Amino acid sequence: MRHMTPILRVVMLIAWLLVLLPFQILALLFRSEVAIKIPMVFHRGVAWVLGLHFDVRGQAGNSGPIMIVSNHSSWLDIVVLSALAPVAFVAKSEIAKWPGVSVLAKLQGTVFVARKRAKTREGLAAMGARLATGAPLVLFPEGTRGDGNRVLPFKSALFSAAENKDDPDAAPLVQPVSIAYTHLDGFPLGRRSRPRLTWYGKMRLGRHLWGMLGNGPARIAVDFHQPVRLSDLGSRKDLAAHCRQVIVDSHRGAISGRPQPMPTTALAQGPSAAQET
Repeated sequence: MRHMTPILRVVMLIAWLLVLLPFQILALLFRSEVAIKIPMVFHRGVAWVLGLHFDVRGQAGNSGPIMIVSNHSSWLDIVVLSALAPVAFVAKSEIAKWPGVSVLAKLQGTVFVARKRAKTREGLAAMGARLATGAPLVLFPEGTRGDGNRVLPFKSALFSAAENKDDPDAAPLVQPVSIAYTHLDGFPLGRRSRPRLTWYGKMRLGRHLWGMLGNGPARIAVDFHQPVRLSDLGSRKDLAAHCRQVIVDSHRGAISGRPQPMPTTALAQGPSAAQET
């Protein structure tokens, strides 16, 4: 990976996309369960081409509907989570109009939600319908991308998608997941160098993509934490605050090189030691 040129990587990514695209279209047309697996295979290939290595602790929940809640600092977050679990994403409605990106997002079952308060109910209904299919749904509750050095405040409105007023015990699980960009070319990333992997603010996407294509191998720490239910915390705001605190503590430990210990419970099963993917 270290000796790949940006052009070679572009060619490989396009070829990989063209190989898998027809299979995903057919899987969606015939409503095959394979449709939730193909994006995972695709993003694992993308991670390999880009030289991404994951230090993973825990695993994505797989018992019934589950909403994954994660911090967000780069388009790479999509690659990371998709490579590790068969997930769909919640995205702002504007992305549905982005050339190229919108097609890939729709092929992965992305739920588009308008940011206007008047449209919140429609967004929650769409999220509920997606969760009912059983596939994990990823929410980035910061509502924007941070710089990768800290976790921004969480917006709690969409946490209501994890509510079931008729039967609280049957409500979807909510699983906090932290993503931290820790190393590049074998060296720890600092506050100033982390933007070589993170993409936020007014950074130009094209320039950042090209920079990524020229990077050496990168390491990304991903912690899947213990899932909870909204009824366990009391309210959506309490749930949002709990998830953010868990992610903040984990993220801070990862970027400082002092990872927080992971609880070993029935709901947070998985490898306790870092595993490379």
